[in-house]
Order: sequence, then structure tokens, then C-alpha cells
Amino acid sequence: MHNFVSVDIAKCSGCRVCEFMCSMEKNGAFNPTKSRIRVVRIYPNTNAALNCRMCEDPACVGACPRDALKQSEETGAILVDENLCNGCGWCVQSCEFGAIIIDSTATARMCDKCSDRENGPACVEWCPEEALTLTTTDLISQKTRIEAVKEMANTES
Repeated sequence: MHNFVSVDIAKCSGCRVCEFMCSMEKNGAFNPTKSRIRVVRIYPNTNAALNCRMCEDPACVGACPRDALKQSEETGAILVDENLCNGCGWCVQSCEFGAIIIDSTATARMCDKCSDRENGPACVEWCPEEALTLTTTDLISQKTRIEAVKEMANTES
């Protein structure tokens, strides 16, 4: 099970610091259009950050007609062979999380958890609300079950 950056929507203010820090880390400029994490407004008062979930069986890898995408067995990150990727966008369409962008060089880009960074993902480090964490789908499921049990107990009392 691979970990990925997850957002606690109860804490996310929609400030977009994660987008700015990601673009600075990966592109050397504060340009959120080049970020590999996206903040979206779900409801008037709810925001969520979307990025690569390091899926166990990533649809983007299977959708690539040029075999330009591979998944790292060690980290789960999707690796892009820049010599093979032509920016066709099939991976973008196949990702159910909206986590892939095609950059100005017509190359697919997605979160790699700042694998080259000693302190881990820049978005997690710089989130002023501490809404971003590294987690796994198992931990999210476990947390959801615990919260559901607590809610049921509160309703019964």
C-alpha cells in the first residue's frame, strides 16, 4: 500500500499555498497553473486539494498508448518517460481524481510526493492549516469507520 497526500476538508481553507509551494518546488516559480496539486471548491464553504493517489492499479498507466507511464514499485509514484510522452491526454482523461496535468512541454505531470526532497512533500510542509498529510487508503478507511461508529453512538444517546 503506497502513501499519498490527503486533505482534511474540515481544515482546508482554500488558501492555495499548497499549489504555490508545489509549483515553486517543481518549476522554480510561484505559478499555480503548473502545480501538481489542485484546490477545488466543492461547496460554498468546503475546499479540497486533489492530487495523485498513487493507485494500486493506476488507470493512467494503462491508458497511455505510448507506454510513457510506469509506476514505481517502491513509492507508488507515476514515472513519466519524457522521451515517450507526447501530451496526448489519455492519462488525464482516465484519472478519476483529476490529478494529472499536461505541462507547456506537452508532457504529463503528476504528484511524486516530492521524492527528491528531504522534508517530504512541499505542500504538506507549508500548509498553514495542517490540512495535508501523507496517508494510505487503509488509514482513511479506518478513520472513516471510527468516525461513523462515534457518530452512531452519539445518535443513540
